Amino acid sequence: MKRYANLAFLAALALPASVAAATIDASLIPDGTYTVKIDKIVDAKHVAVTLDNGAQSTLTAGRDSIDFGKTKAGDQLKISLIKGNVMVYVDLTH
Repeated sequence: MKRYANLAFLAALALPASVAAATIDASLIPDGTYTVKIDKIVDAKHVAVTLDNGAQSTLTAGRDSIDFGKTKAGDQLKISLIKGNVMVYVDLTH
């Protein structure tokens, strides 16, 4: 099942940004470091983002110390994801 999820995510990466605007479940995004742009702050522990490839997702804080309330829409973040959760981020806008 995970293999198919990874294939779906990789297929979304290959799409042009205008086509890839569909929302991707964060758990389908492979572990790694990504640069994202904040679309909106859902709450202090959830943030809606657009990845560099145009795909959109809602990300969840993976630690109690992560607080998206300190960011705002339009900010660019460098994030590290593990199992779909943000474990650490750096606000590149400030």
